[in-house]
Amino acid sequence: MSDLFDTAADAPEPPKGPRPLADRLRPRALSEVIGQEQVLGPDAPLGAMLAAGSLSSLIFWGPPGVGKTTIARLLADETDLHFEQISAIFSGVSELRKVFEAAKHRRANGQGTLLFVDEIHRFNKAQQDSFLPHMEDGTILLVGATTENPSFELNAALLSRAQVLVLTRLELADLERLAQRAETDLGRSLPLDGPAREGLLEMADGDGRALLNLIEQVMAWKVEAKLDTKALTTRLMRRAAQYDKSGDEHYNLISALHKSVRGSDPDAALYWLARMLEGGEDPRYLARRITRMAIEDIGLADPNAQTHCLHAWEVYERLGSPEGELALAQALVYLALAPKSNAGYTAYKAARAQAKKTGSEPPPKHILNAPTSLMKDHGYGKGYSYDHDAEDGFSGQNYFPDGMKRPVLYQPVERGFERELKKRLDWFAKQRLQRGN
Repeated sequence: MSDLFDTAADAPEPPKGPRPLADRLRPRALSEVIGQEQVLGPDAPLGAMLAAGSLSSLIFWGPPGVGKTTIARLLADETDLHFEQISAIFSGVSELRKVFEAAKHRRANGQGTLLFVDEIHRFNKAQQDSFLPHMEDGTILLVGATTENPSFELNAALLSRAQVLVLTRLELADLERLAQRAETDLGRSLPLDGPAREGLLEMADGDGRALLNLIEQVMAWKVEAKLDTKALTTRLMRRAAQYDKSGDEHYNLISALHKSVRGSDPDAALYWLARMLEGGEDPRYLARRITRMAIEDIGLADPNAQTHCLHAWEVYERLGSPEGELALAQALVYLALAPKSNAGYTAYKAARAQAKKTGSEPPPKHILNAPTSLMKDHGYGKGYSYDHDAEDGFSGQNYFPDGMKRPVLYQPVERGFERELKKRLDWFAKQRLQRGN
């Protein structure tokens, strides 16, 4: 995938004929790059490396159109390294061998190679491993670019030899600076009023290359007066929001949705739900995750929460989209405003841990059935107290393995229906203590 202001690596001079605006505005020095101060500033990682004259291998992680290729190319210029670019989409083992051999020849002649690998996460583990010896002996300085989380997509050996730098989507102020630079190059202002101009920046969705392409379209219109927002949106389609249903953005947004519910913020929850639906997420996946939220974060503080979610899921299955999505939204609001408790979830995890720890400890014999005389002779069922025969319906007997210290697993909170459950639990605990159990 190409990046902001990308051109062919070995072109000695600009191509003749018309050039896209994004190509014409390609920065010629790192100081001209807009945004990314968190990596390019004097005290930022790249600024510090360049000041010290020591550049290490890097992984640029960020969305499209934020300058990954541009910065890599300019780093080669700053450090007098030969710039070599490949894409993991189109390159295989044979291409990598040729690149490494050429880099070895350059190194023998006294010149280093900055190898820029676009979409590096698309290489498999074996291909990623092939970079390691050439990075270690200095044949190449690797700069990889990825839109996916390197923690999941790149192997540990590669990550241990490279520093990951996060490049972020451009802010509106950065996009405005880019728009002004485009106007200077074109020699005229955008034919848009204030709100329409801001709307154009928002359409780019943090992607500098997308903004320059949009500006080029707007500048080609033959209009006399400035256009308002309605006229702009009639002529220009809003850029689709970035959303990969199987990638990083998917997990980021479902995390935001879940934490908004847990944080009792229905407005934020609805916003993230809408973001995922607008991105094309399967409502059935959302119905399942919303039901999980009821179990994990509300639990017995409001036993009706699970019922609401299951009913909403059923309504969606009957109505389909888009009407059924409203049922999911209403369930989400209910969860956000419901009392919260993870006591049941925590108790279950603690019980699983306790079960692993105690292994195969048998139940105490007094609570085992004794359908045969042999079992009765071995004490099965001996001493069992039938709780319904007790005056208060509670015998207080031990139900854990003999010799096992009684653990406290379920600890209800003082919220919602669990407040009532806590009263009952405390009463049972008091009765056990009085009866020596």
